[in-house]
Order: sequence, then C-alpha cells, then structure tokens
Amino acid sequence: MTKHRVLSLVSIASLFVLIATFSIAASAQDVKVEGLIKGRSGNDIILQTTDNPKIIVILNDDTQVSQAQGAFRKKNMSMAALIPGLPVQIEGTYNTQNQLVAKSVKFKGDDLKQAQAIQAGVHETQKAAAANQAELQQQAAALEAQNAALKEQQAALDEQAKKVAANKAAIAAASARFGQMDDYYILDEVTVLFGNGKVKVDPQYIPQLTALCEKAKTYNGYMIQVKGYASSTGSAAVNQKLSEQRALNVTNIVTQQGHVPLTNMLAPGAMGESRQVGTDKTVEGQAENRRVVVRILQNKGIAGVEGAPANPGQ
Repeated sequence: MTKHRVLSLVSIASLFVLIATFSIAASAQDVKVEGLIKGRSGNDIILQTTDNPKIIVILNDDTQVSQAQGAFRKKNMSMAALIPGLPVQIEGTYNTQNQLVAKSVKFKGDDLKQAQAIQAGVHETQKAAAANQAELQQQAAALEAQNAALKEQQAALDEQAKKVAANKAAIAAASARFGQMDDYYILDEVTVLFGNGKVKVDPQYIPQLTALCEKAKTYNGYMIQVKGYASSTGSAAVNQKLSEQRALNVTNIVTQQGHVPLTNMLAPGAMGESRQVGTDKTVEGQAENRRVVVRILQNKGIAGVEGAPANPGQ
C-alpha cells in the first residue's frame, strides 16, 4: 500500500469520527419546550405542547424545579408541585428513546394556584363520582332484593288465589247442600265481632257460644252452622283468609268448649267480603262486617210441622 493511499484512508476515518462527534453533540444539545402537564406517574410526566400531544419527560435527582416570582426572582420547589394542569417550561436533552430528560422545570406561581384549584375540583368530582357509584350499587342491590321479595309475594298471592278459589268452591258446595234454607229452621244464633285484621275470639263471646251449644243439644237432629265474614277494606285475598280463620277459631270453641260433635257441625264457611251487613264507609259499618255468625239449624222434616219455631227463616 502506498503512502498516499494510507493518508487517504486516515483522512476518511477522521471524517467519520468528526461526523459522529457532531451527531452526538447535536443529539445532546439542550432544548426548551413549553406545554401543559397532562399526566404524571412517578418521575414520568406527559407533556402536551402545541406541536406534540404527548412528550414523555423524565425527572431525575438533578432536575431543578423552580417557581417564578416576579420578573427576576424565583423559588426552588419540590417535584411534588408538578401536577396535571400546570403550564411549564422545560429545558433538557432527548435520550435515545426520544424522551426528554429534564434539567430544569419552571412555572409561574399563579399557574400553580390555578392547577391546584383544578386538581381540587377534579378530586371532589372523583369523590362525588365514587360516592354516586357506591350509591348506585346500593340501589341496585336494594332493587334486586325488592325484585326477589316481589317474586316471593307474587308466589304467595298466586298460592292465596288458589286457596280462595278452593274456598269459593267449598262455599258453592256448601250452598248446594245447605243453601235451601227453606228446608231448615233457624232456632237461634250468635254473632261474634272481631277487631280490624284480628282473628282471635274475644273471651266475652265464649259464654254466649257455649250457651248456644247447650241450647242446640235440646233439639233433635240439630246442626251448627258457622260462617265467617270480613269487611271489604284491604285486599280480597287477605279478607278471604281472615274470614276463614275467624270461622275456624269459632268452630274450635264450639267443638272443644261447647262439646258439639263433628257430626252435628256443618263445614265452616269462609264468606270473605260477601254479604256485607254494614257500610264499609264508616268505622261502625266495618265493625259490623268483621263477624262470624253461628246458628242452630233444624231440618223442618225432623222438627215436624207442629214443632216449628215461632220465627222460622234464614
């Protein structure tokens, strides 16, 4: 290799080194950017500028943070002051990942106050949103519980409707068997009144019922008829159940304390809201309708024409 050629190669190599040096120097050149902090995670800041919606800024231990106070004064600040919503001026160099490594971050005092106010509002909004979300979840849970309860209530109402239909069928059957009251004498009767929604027999009626039972036993072939009623206030299904329970409780007193054999008892009748004797528009009328009527019946054929009572009828 000639001396001239060696010198040429050395010159070319030197040129490449010089180009690389200038490239490195250019890449490490300080830049200044101004923008708005859009987000922060630890030492990473997302900066939005007029030219770039997302510049990643890296903070480190050497980064100087300062707040401008007037034209010639500044105050060193903590990196904690760099919050979203704060306009800043950043000076630094780009690394190989095209991230801006900040040497200094500057901002104005008024800008910090405004950003803090914005953050306070955002915080309150987030708290309110979280509270609203919690309330919505509670309401959803309550609604779910209500829906479950409504399903149970509907199932109970459906079951009650079946019982009411069965009771009506029993009433119809009883009416078919014993509805021809022209064939019976009503020898005596006792009416038992009940409180609103009550099914327990008031003790004051027990002597009247037992006396009626003793009187019934003096007649040949007597039958005891028990029919329960309710006022028309409230639901028909509930009133049907009340009339049934009232008639059953009176029947238990007649058979257990009045000692009337079951063979002398007609099936208790639950008449519900039918055959109102008083107006349900008044308290007195409602009280009259909450009743159980107990009657001594005797077939006219058994009694004979001569033994007919003075006041036959229903």
